[in-house]
Amino acid sequence: MRPRRYKTVVTPRRAAVAIAGCWILSLVVGLTPMFGWNNLREVERAWEANGSTGEPVIKCEFEKVISMEYMVYFNFFVWVLPPLLLMVLIYLEVFYLIRKQLNKKVSASSGDPQKYYGKELKIAKSLALILFLFALSWLPLHILNCITLFCPSCNKPNSLIYIAIFLTHGNSAMNPIVYAFRIQKFRVTFLKIWNDHFRCRARPPSDPELPEDRPDD
Repeated sequence: MRPRRYKTVVTPRRAAVAIAGCWILSLVVGLTPMFGWNNLREVERAWEANGSTGEPVIKCEFEKVISMEYMVYFNFFVWVLPPLLLMVLIYLEVFYLIRKQLNKKVSASSGDPQKYYGKELKIAKSLALILFLFALSWLPLHILNCITLFCPSCNKPNSLIYIAIFLTHGNSAMNPIVYAFRIQKFRVTFLKIWNDHFRCRARPPSDPELPEDRPDD
């Protein structure tokens, strides 16, 4: 997509609507257990079966309160795995198209398209790296959830569970690091935020000759 075409399609209003939609959808999916898809009824039945009275005592463990059917069938099979596979296919197509453009024989007067697609390839590689880190961080925990659901008698080492949980939490810290190291505009913005709000010192004027990651036209 050429820059002008990109600016026509991806307007600030559309970007804001897309971001808001993603957050709303994430909240609905994440809060679904609070709407009733949880293990409360199983805990209450077990509590009554033991002859206990009053409110059941619920052990504060993830697998005790969260339904594995929700985690596997709804969360993983609907909202994680299909989008992940779709994004992999999209990036494969993007890399194919960019490589196809870069491999074309161009004349001396057509340097701008070559420069443009080179920058697009760099950005695509950065976003593909983020997608790879997302898969690396979240798939282990979802695979363990599948084992819990489909093979309840299988033994899962606690150390493996802790590593999988640590990876999911660490994924949130990976993205800013990748953005800062791989995409110059993000790196400059992070440095500005650091200087303005943490070091209380204004960022020096940027060099007008500094190349940008995406051309304006």
